[in-house]
Amino acid sequence: MMPDIQYLLLLQKLREMTGGAFDEIFNAFSKISVDVLIFLPFVIYWAVSKEWGKRFIGAMFGSELVNAITKLTVCAYRPWIRSDLIQPAGDSKTAATGYSFPSGHTNKASSILGTAALWQYKKQRWISILCVICILLVGFSRNFLGVHTPQDVICGFLISVIAVFAVGKISELTDGNEKLADILTLGGILFVVFAIIYVQLKSYPLDYVDGKLLVDPVKMQNDFFKVCGSFLALMTGLFIDRHFIHYEIPVGHKNLPILTAVGTGICFSWKAYFINPLFVKPFGGHWGNLIGYFITTFFVLVIFPIIIQKFTKSEEV
Repeated sequence: MMPDIQYLLLLQKLREMTGGAFDEIFNAFSKISVDVLIFLPFVIYWAVSKEWGKRFIGAMFGSELVNAITKLTVCAYRPWIRSDLIQPAGDSKTAATGYSFPSGHTNKASSILGTAALWQYKKQRWISILCVICILLVGFSRNFLGVHTPQDVICGFLISVIAVFAVGKISELTDGNEKLADILTLGGILFVVFAIIYVQLKSYPLDYVDGKLLVDPVKMQNDFFKVCGSFLALMTGLFIDRHFIHYEIPVGHKNLPILTAVGTGICFSWKAYFINPLFVKPFGGHWGNLIGYFITTFFVLVIFPIIIQKFTKSEEV
C-alpha cells in the first residue's frame, strides 16, 4: 500500500476514534476557502488598496488557472477511487469534484491568504502568522477529510506560492510601464486560448467499473472553463482600467462601505443563483461557465468601479 494512502487511513482511524467530532470544523475551513475568501480580493480592490487588490485577484486566478491545467494534465483519481478502504468524511464523495492532484481548496486559500500574509508582514505581523496558520489548517483539512493526498496539498500550495511572488514581481515591473503591461495582457489572453485548445484536444483516462465510467473528463473540465473566464476578464478588465477608467479608491467617503457591501452581495448572488440558469443550462458547462465567470470578474474590475465613482464623486469626502 502506498504511503499516502496509509497516511489517509491513519487520519481516517483518528476520525473514527473521535466519532467525527472534528469533521465539521475541518469541513468549515475547506468551505470558507472557496465560498467566502474568494470575495476578499474584490473588497480589497474596491475599498482598501487598488494595487494590492490587483495582486490578490491576479494571484488567485493565476494560480487557479495553473492548478486547473495541472489537474487535467495529471488526471489523478481521488483517494477513494485508488483504494476502497478510504471512506471520506460526510458528503465528500459527491461534493469533491474533479481530479485529485493538485488540491484546489489548498491552492485557492494559499493564494489569497498568502498574498495577505505578504501584504501585512511588515505592518501587522500577527495577521501574517494567522494567515499562515489558516493555510496549514485548510491543507490539513483536505487530508483529514480524506479527499486529497499529501502530495495534492503540497503541490496546490507550491503553485500558489509561485503565483503570489510572480504576480508581485510583475506588478513591480509594470508599475508605470503601460506598454509592458499591455504586452503581458496579450500574452495572458493567448495563454488561455492555447490552454483551452490543449485541454480540449488532449487524451484522458477512460476507466470503467461495472460498466460505469469512473471519472467523466468532460465534466471535470467545467472548473477549468470557470477560471478561464475569470482570467480573461482579469486581462481585459485591467486593460480597460489602465486606458479608460483609471479607478481610484474614494478613501473615507461615507458611501464606500455600503457600496462595497452591495458589490459583494451582487457577486455572491450572481455566482450562487444566476450563472447556472442563465448560461450553464443554455450553453453547457464549458462555455456557459466561461461566460458567466467572465461577467463576474468584468463586473468587479470594470462595471462596479464605474458605479463607485458615480456614487462618490458628487460629494466631498
